[in-house]
Amino acid sequence: MVFQLPPTVSSDHNPVLQPNECSSTLFQTIAAPASIVWALVSDFENPQRYKPFVRSCRIIDGQANQVRCLRRVDVASGLPASYSIERLEILDHDQRIFGFSIVSGDHRLSNYRSIMSLHPNGGDETVVVETYVIDAAEANTKEETCAFVDTIVKLNLRTLSRVAEDLAGKAQQQV
Repeated sequence: MVFQLPPTVSSDHNPVLQPNECSSTLFQTIAAPASIVWALVSDFENPQRYKPFVRSCRIIDGQANQVRCLRRVDVASGLPASYSIERLEILDHDQRIFGFSIVSGDHRLSNYRSIMSLHPNGGDETVVVETYVIDAAEANTKEETCAFVDTIVKLNLRTLSRVAEDLAGKAQQQV
């Protein structure tokens, strides 16, 4: 069965690009209820729960999980960066839509914006859709920039899947 984005969010995942930007939309099916997946995704203060390259995170401006708050994300060694400052742009609990942007940091992810939506897909399955837009890095083509970011986002989504499925399994054992 092919997943179809609901019309209410399809425009969120079809950005209009500027000539220097690239974008990608990635899908991950997770064998866990949307409520469990949403609890992980919507916790802006704790991305390290499912993002393996995040070493630590703390809110530096505003209240945690409030739109426009800023977080400082310290990344794991081995990446071409040590930190990122990110702003929560969208947090819609009713439609399960989450969005953030990178506003600064010591990396080449310029003008990065991401939106993620969660969609129950029958039973205890959730489809996560993540779309990002980013300026092509100065020394790279758009294709190279997207290939690099796709690798990170895919890993984050696979880890989200594993963590959510583990939590769902634990919840089932307690019932």
